[in-house]
Amino acid sequence: MAAAGGAGTAAALWSEVNRGGQNGDFGRALKSVNKLLQLNKDDVTALHCKVVCLIQNGSFKEALSVIHTHTKVLTSDSITFEKAYCEYRLNRIENALKTIQSASQQTDKLKELHGQVLYRLEHYDDCLAVYRDLIRNSQDDYEEERKTNLSAVVAAQSTWEKVEPEDLGLQEATYELCYNAACALIGQGRLNEAMKNLQKAEDLCRQSLSEDSDVTEEDIEAELAIIHGQMAYIMQLQGRTEDALQLYNQIIKLKPTDVGLIAVIANNIITINKDQNVFDSKKKVKLTNAEGVEHKLSKKQLQAIEFNKALLAMYTNQADQCRKLSASLQSQNPEHLLPVLIQAAQLCREKQHAKAIELLQDFAEQSPADSAQIKLTMAQLKIAQGSVTKACIILRSIEELKHKPGMVSALVTMYSHEEDIDSAIEVFTQAIHWYQEYQPKSPVHLSLIREAANFKLKYGRKKEAISDLEELWKQNPKDIHTLAQLISAYSLVDPEKAKVLSKHLPSSDTMSLKVDVDALENSPGATYVRKKGGKLTGENQQKEQGQGDVKKKKRKKKGKLPKNYDPKVTPDPERWLPMRERSYYRGRKKGKKKDQIGKGTQGATTAGTSELDASKTASSPPTSPRPGSTTATSSAATSNLIPPRHQKPAGAAATKKKQQQKKKKGGKGGW
Repeated sequence: MAAAGGAGTAAALWSEVNRGGQNGDFGRALKSVNKLLQLNKDDVTALHCKVVCLIQNGSFKEALSVIHTHTKVLTSDSITFEKAYCEYRLNRIENALKTIQSASQQTDKLKELHGQVLYRLEHYDDCLAVYRDLIRNSQDDYEEERKTNLSAVVAAQSTWEKVEPEDLGLQEATYELCYNAACALIGQGRLNEAMKNLQKAEDLCRQSLSEDSDVTEEDIEAELAIIHGQMAYIMQLQGRTEDALQLYNQIIKLKPTDVGLIAVIANNIITINKDQNVFDSKKKVKLTNAEGVEHKLSKKQLQAIEFNKALLAMYTNQADQCRKLSASLQSQNPEHLLPVLIQAAQLCREKQHAKAIELLQDFAEQSPADSAQIKLTMAQLKIAQGSVTKACIILRSIEELKHKPGMVSALVTMYSHEEDIDSAIEVFTQAIHWYQEYQPKSPVHLSLIREAANFKLKYGRKKEAISDLEELWKQNPKDIHTLAQLISAYSLVDPEKAKVLSKHLPSSDTMSLKVDVDALENSPGATYVRKKGGKLTGENQQKEQGQGDVKKKKRKKKGKLPKNYDPKVTPDPERWLPMRERSYYRGRKKGKKKDQIGKGTQGATTAGTSELDASKTASSPPTSPRPGSTTATSSAATSNLIPPRHQKPAGAAATKKKQQQKKKKGGKGGW
């Protein structure tokens, strides 16, 4: 009876487990499974169901603990997928790969998980092979998802490994496929095509989500955030930083749940700000430190974020923080050049150029592959210090670059600046010898010879330039320009040789240009026309005379005369002068009573008053009349005198005019 009761209880519990699994109520199913395990703790089916229920509820650690606790009961083959999936969700990617590889049989669901694990580990070639096999050998409702994953692998190869993606023939029927195709195009640098694909992806996304009545506009914008973020990245690559920044900030305001997307956008904003708007960059750095970001981004994305953190610390004058971050990056990536360059830049900001150069020199010895970039940086530091000659020595030590036209040009320019012409010519000579040995008669070789000859001629090295010019002339005997330069150089060194070479010049008749000079001068575009001087004779003279007869003489317009003009009266010769400057000007009259008493300034003196001053006369009259003088003369003299108050001051009018001229209009004081 007890056994029968236990069997009935177990059957009822299994029914509840089955019902919970079908309804998606895995919490209730888990309770029934635990009751079953109380009846039989080693029930393999019950343990397996418990692991599945825990996984469905997101309890991956507990599920993995159950698997590890019952390893004797749960064999590896029966529980491999669940174990690998728990490790994958717990971001134990390496362990998940080992678990999958240890399986005796690769089922379809294990292959699906295998592809996901390989993608997270960035083993893109192996991942591509897995998805190709799945698409080829499976027929179910998940084919569209597999194609999406396959296109994501191709996009990652193009973006991170710079591999030319092959055409897989995937039709861009969904917005996920369009988005992945756009990412692959970005990796190839085809930005305009990528933007078109993203716009198509946006349209498809809106169309597919709008069909669901439960989806709001906010949900659509949240789903479009990753597409808009990629659009902003293309704008940033195209130099449209303002548009990119605006779109980045719009996405951040939406507060998407994808921490990886937020971290990438924040990092891109920091790169736009650079050493400007540092306060905003400090706020954006916090977004890159969100929990779980390291599991959402690729290694190169995480590395770029850390590099930008170190650069931001340098720009904000956090020297210790910059050194700490760059040293940590160098220890994690010993082969990477950027951490060393950041440390050197920080030392230069602290005016420790010698230490910066020493640091770069040590790294160049440890990493020969990056020695060229390191030496270029060292040369730049030497130039910044004013040591141009030392910079030239460093540049000439770069074996793989010293014969390049760009390097030759830089060295020659720097040596010319230092007036070291011999070293500049030596640079030309070494580069020409290299091309003579490895790429003879190539366009670069001939171009270097020509530039060397021009340089030597410029600095008066005629003898040295002759050999280069002869080499060029041998390569192209029809080059008249080179021949002319060669003759010019020989004329100063060996005139006889110059005469011999001049015979190779073409005759003047063959070199003259057949141009109608008169037609050229008379053309509408001519800016200068030769004047015809001298007398014309013959037909030309008659033609010129005939042309002169046809021309009409211009009539002179008669000037207008004033209304009161009288031809009988001689005009005033001073009529062109202002009235006050004419000889007959007597001043303006102030009215009829010009001799009125009280006019003029008080105390003014006139010519009449001086006559009354006895002290100013040559001989003052006696106080009493002399004998024999008549009183009539004295009385007549005194009768013609005008009293002082009746006289008009002579300087009054002039003084008033001067005062009027001295008045200022619109003065600052308003007076």
